[in-house]
Amino acid sequence: IEPKIDGLTVVLRYENGVFVQGATRGDGEVGEDITANLRTIRAIPLHIPVDPDGMKAPAELVVRGEAFIEIKEFERLNKRLEEQGERTYLNPRNTAAGSLRQLDPALTASRPLTLLSYAIVACRDEPPETQWDVLDYLREMGFPVASEVEYCADFATVLKACQDWQKKRDALPFEADGIVI
Repeated sequence: IEPKIDGLTVVLRYENGVFVQGATRGDGEVGEDITANLRTIRAIPLHIPVDPDGMKAPAELVVRGEAFIEIKEFERLNKRLEEQGERTYLNPRNTAAGSLRQLDPALTASRPLTLLSYAIVACRDEPPETQWDVLDYLREMGFPVASEVEYCADFATVLKACQDWQKKRDALPFEADGIVI
């Protein structure tokens, strides 16, 4: 079970371990190229490090993640803007989306954006078979993954976890509009 983070879905493409392109999901077929703006998000690895154990980056890797602003950071941003007499924002999701679509990467860099990855769209090597293994692989490659993910071995555990999530949701550091099972 994973939190369904309320942000902007982005796709990151790597060639030989180097971040070469980033885009919005768009309509599922064609997205908007926001590579320069994504490069300003510190959570996104620009190079996939080579592991001392010999694990190396695949020739091609495409990762999907969610770019967002944590609630506490959003509140700090609005407070700073208010103190400066500038317009404040209504919610973290729209602020993140608008920040990534800016024409000026310096403005994007000034926003407290972060990212959590959750899927492999394409991999020239053999991709992991299960979602749990995908998340482990992404972590090993240096991608941030939500710490709130839970492994559920059976349906009863899923139901229990769903009930627990209803209690946890308001304590998350980011906005979430549900969970993904």
